[in-house]
Amino acid sequence: MKRRCLPLLAVLACSLATTAQADIYEYTDSNGVIHLTNLPQHKQQYHLVMRTPRMPTQLARADFNPAARKSLQPLVKAAAAQYGLSPALLNAVIRVESGFNPGAVSSKGAMGLMQLMPATASRFGVQDAFSPEQNIRAGAAYLAELLHRFSGDLRLALAAYNAGSQAVVQAGYHIPPFQETQNYVPKVLAYYQHFQSEAGSDGQSKALVQTSNP
Repeated sequence: MKRRCLPLLAVLACSLATTAQADIYEYTDSNGVIHLTNLPQHKQQYHLVMRTPRMPTQLARADFNPAARKSLQPLVKAAAAQYGLSPALLNAVIRVESGFNPGAVSSKGAMGLMQLMPATASRFGVQDAFSPEQNIRAGAAYLAELLHRFSGDLRLALAAYNAGSQAVVQAGYHIPPFQETQNYVPKVLAYYQHFQSEAGSDGQSKALVQTSNP
């Protein structure tokens, strides 16, 4: 039977234009048609054919990939629904952390879309921190945990996501006086508002910004 290949997904087209993509999986159906995707729905049918290139986080953030962002939305929405978060919030964190490049690696060892540290990834059961599904799920779980710990104060939760919970506590439940964290929190909040406006008001945003002193 002659094998036919379906048109490549947008993420494959992007592989020619950027050095950061999602992993690509393939399977051949009973009609001999080759299916390619970066988000396998039935993992037992697919096998990995292209591994996500790794790249420094600073380069990943600058190499924002709109097509990758679009392809990741089913995972973002699923994780947001599971942990009671706004998809716009998760998109904002991913945008600032990795620019939607799942191969991002920081000099401190943070990995993937939501820049999980190894200990955090392990705590939330992540086996492959460069898997978009596992990374987003664990990042959402961690962010939801931080929101609960800081009584729904999104500014403090974001500060803790960046600098650690203990740093927020030691700063008297304010944003720690670290330049990176001082820049990080308003940047995420700005993207959060942007993505909320872009999506429109759907009544599903549950993570609200409460008043806190920087």
